[in-house]
Amino acid sequence: MYEQKTKETDRSVIEFIENVDHPKKREDAYKLLDLFTETTGYQAKLWGPSIIGFGSYHYKYNSGHEGDAPLVGFSPRKAKISLYFATGDPERDALLRHFGKHTSGKGCVYINKVEDIDVEVLKVLINQSVKFLNETYPDQ
Repeated sequence: MYEQKTKETDRSVIEFIENVDHPKKREDAYKLLDLFTETTGYQAKLWGPSIIGFGSYHYKYNSGHEGDAPLVGFSPRKAKISLYFATGDPERDALLRHFGKHTSGKGCVYINKVEDIDVEVLKVLINQSVKFLNETYPDQ
């Protein structure tokens, strides 16, 4: 049986950010912490060893695979900052066209620093992701 690796923990988000090596990345992590907290209204929680998540939802796929995940989140990784938004949201790509300097994969959007992006578009992406997941998984 599948065991979910990334779970909500009781570890301190502030301690985690304080241990980010690069001072600029640590500063950006605090900016993102404030932005995500203000935008979502959720308290930040550490998911797994390195994802700062906000809110949560329970998903269940047709395959029977299920688990819990944050509605949105970020991680100040060594190479880039990873931003986590809902996958499958048709509005995400349109919003990303106005987001600023970034790259994206299936589940993550990667930025070098907060000043490279449009913070107002980030707020819309956060709100859209939360709305999309709450509509997709309404039984929370």
